[in-house]
Amino acid sequence: MRRYRHFLYVLLVLVLVLVLAGCASSGQRHGTDLERASEINTQLGIAYMQENNLNQAMESLQKAVDQNRRNPSAHSALAVLYERLEEYDDAERHFRRALRLDGDNSSLRNNYGRFLCNRGDYAGADEQFRQALRNPLYDRRELPLTNAGLCALRAGEPEQAADYFRRALEHAPTFPPALRRMAELQHERGEYLSARGYLQRYRDVASMDASMLWLGVLIERGLGNEDEAASYGLRLRADYPDSEETSEYLRTRH
Repeated sequence: MRRYRHFLYVLLVLVLVLVLAGCASSGQRHGTDLERASEINTQLGIAYMQENNLNQAMESLQKAVDQNRRNPSAHSALAVLYERLEEYDDAERHFRRALRLDGDNSSLRNNYGRFLCNRGDYAGADEQFRQALRNPLYDRRELPLTNAGLCALRAGEPEQAADYFRRALEHAPTFPPALRRMAELQHERGEYLSARGYLQRYRDVASMDASMLWLGVLIERGLGNEDEAASYGLRLRADYPDSEETSEYLRTRH
């Protein structure tokens, strides 16, 4: 994977060099050439961010904005980068700039909603998620729906959260984050059979970490099925021997 990403960097840089060389040979930088260079630098910046090379990401994304200040993707990526750097005012500024340029972009609305939720603006976040869902052509509706559910949980509204997670699963029945949260919510409600169903669906499509194995123990205990609870416990001890969940399992074993 790292080799592939390195190849991607090299390829993008070569394309950028060719674009700028073409500009120089013609004696002027045409707007379309700068727009193309801005898009390439945006993709470079995103790739660097994915590799956690934040200095190079900042350099590429700043170039992208300088080359085309009306590039919403560059502003959106810069917003995410500034958020990671905990420079929230700059993140907010670039999110808003991106939305002014491309207000119909559902992915952008989803990211801004997530940002607002993390900053404690639950009502503002919910509005952004709803705006993201208004685009009939958006094909990743499970993302803002799940984020809306997570935000509702943070706001202390588990019923609203469960509704969002169910809607997310209507669009993407195997989406692990929504399955995970529904298993947890149903367990908290004492709906153990339903919780087991969501957990089994999660187990079919995602790896079981310590918290999910522990949840399996708790669900099966709730159903009075000690054999299955012990099976989850054995795997928990084997895969995550030093985890807090394993310590809790050992402490509460009958």
